[in-house]
Amino acid sequence: MPPTTARERARAALTAEITDLARAQLATVGAAGLSLRAVARELGMASSAMYRYFPSRDDLLTRLIIDGYDALGAAAEAADDPTAAPAERWLRVCRAVRGWAQAHPHEYALLYGSPVPGYSAPRDTVPAAVRVGVVLGHVLGDAARDGALPAAAGGTTGTVEPALAGMLGGDHPAIDDRVRARALLAWSGLYGTISFELFGHFAGVVLDPDAFFDDAMRDLAGLLGL
Repeated sequence: MPPTTARERARAALTAEITDLARAQLATVGAAGLSLRAVARELGMASSAMYRYFPSRDDLLTRLIIDGYDALGAAAEAADDPTAAPAERWLRVCRAVRGWAQAHPHEYALLYGSPVPGYSAPRDTVPAAVRVGVVLGHVLGDAARDGALPAAAGGTTGTVEPALAGMLGGDHPAIDDRVRARALLAWSGLYGTISFELFGHFAGVVLDPDAFFDDAMRDLAGLLGL
């Protein structure tokens, strides 16, 4: 619900300014170096006043993480086109995730880089964190319901949490436990490929990052039978 009173609007504006400055800090000192005091100095306010907005550095980190996941999820959702063929839908979403990461490398590093020492993300971050996975799950589930997936081989792997079934394509005869395990592998493969590129591990190895990424994502789509 948007702020309605002048006080609420002022608080929302200052909160946004704090998070913008904190986001800029990620580019210079990294998540581990994020400091409420440093942000307060930038704003010209007492550090004690900052605590009325974010009681601790961890609260500020959590806000940045949720904002990052939400922005990434929104990019994936905007790229999805349910009218396209399943493999093309998959590729478009994957390209959007990569594009967001390239445009926001420091925020991506906060989400998928090294853990921040002493910080443990609360469960509040989970709904935002799975938004991309939900989009990819919709691609898989829609393909199954449209008869575009091969018949499942049957059997279980016992490796995927049953509660994730709804997100990894939903219930359908063409989606069994093995297919869900491959969906999880494909989801993690998307982030692994992006991370290798963004953190410099493909330097001197991959000649054409765009072509390599598209080929890799098509291979992952093929793994799922798309």
